[in-house]
Amino acid sequence: MKFALDIFHRPLVAMLPLAIILIALFSRTRFPLGLPGGLIAVALGTLCGWILPANLTGVVLTGDGIASAWNQRGLFLPVFCMDALFNVFRLPAAEWLGYLSVIVPMGLFNVIGSLQNIESAEAAGDGYDTMSSLAVNGLGTIAAAVFGSCFPTTIYIGHPGWKALGARAGYSTLNGFAITAICLTGTVALINALVPIEAGIPIVLWVGVIITAQAFQATPKEHAPAVAIGLFPAIAAWGSTIVEGAFRVSGGLTIQQALSQTRLATDALVNGFLLHGLIAIERGYIFTCMILAALTAFLVDRRFFRAGAWSLVGAGFTSLGLMHAFQVRDNNIDYLFSLSFFAGQIDPIGRLGFAEPPGDVLIYRAFPLALGYLLMAGVFYAFGIYAARCPQPDSSGH
Repeated sequence: MKFALDIFHRPLVAMLPLAIILIALFSRTRFPLGLPGGLIAVALGTLCGWILPANLTGVVLTGDGIASAWNQRGLFLPVFCMDALFNVFRLPAAEWLGYLSVIVPMGLFNVIGSLQNIESAEAAGDGYDTMSSLAVNGLGTIAAAVFGSCFPTTIYIGHPGWKALGARAGYSTLNGFAITAICLTGTVALINALVPIEAGIPIVLWVGVIITAQAFQATPKEHAPAVAIGLFPAIAAWGSTIVEGAFRVSGGLTIQQALSQTRLATDALVNGFLLHGLIAIERGYIFTCMILAALTAFLVDRRFFRAGAWSLVGAGFTSLGLMHAFQVRDNNIDYLFSLSFFAGQIDPIGRLGFAEPPGDVLIYRAFPLALGYLLMAGVFYAFGIYAARCPQPDSSGH
């Protein structure tokens, strides 16, 4: 969604590249001299950024900017940071154990994300060994952390999109070498000074469209509703990010204050805006997407017991804080991973299960949602027993 907004935010730089990408990839039309559509799109977007007035494009590209970026070049080798990592374990356990509330959910999210991308490649006709793929990906994350990177990695997303662009095994290798060279030589700023980011955004947007379309195309058509339901938590994740940013720049009411007021948190419906529900469905949305889509697919197939099993998984993940639970301080929304599900205060905001403990942090442990998943599981199991005793007719009436 951000890429879509970028295009309409800077249309005179981004819409011409978008047209080229749509022609090249949806119409599958070859360009003169066999030039790749992506290269032409970026070149034309860059040209628009340079020749059109900045007050129309919203993009400022100047020779002074290039000169300043050129002066930032150099050799910047990675810095070994193992000592800093081990220093964490010299802290009192109460301090470093708190990081688990970030480490555990993020670790699980990245493993799940990698598995999804391996499955996406499989659906596009390219099978990869899961164990070796995850192992190399994990080793890459560890190696990067040793040199100070705080970013865990996943198997690269968008396989069907990049494949459609003509990328093969050499693409990833060349990409790795190119990005490494750019980062270690300090030329990121130079590229930013030369090429407006909006010129390349249509390519990434197209990849997102392709992998979303694949979710519908690679599944049985009767499971399309399950795919659609699985999209809602991801849409909420985008919306939550936008809302968080809006609260930050507004300088007025904070998210914590809004949630602390029962009327704003639960009773007011302003153009469909329910802050608490938005944040709750966003937290751990990768898990929520899978669980809701899976149980819906099993319901389509009338496999009620398996749908109930997925509901129990949802209850378990919610009780651990991997889904839906969160804590808020001012405008900062964080995960709440905890094994002490019902611990602490649970009630200044009654039925929503909020708690505001010492330290002025608003906590939502999500036990109403966990109980909701349990109720769903109960219904699915009960209906499974009923359906087994009283078989229902299928779509043909049999």
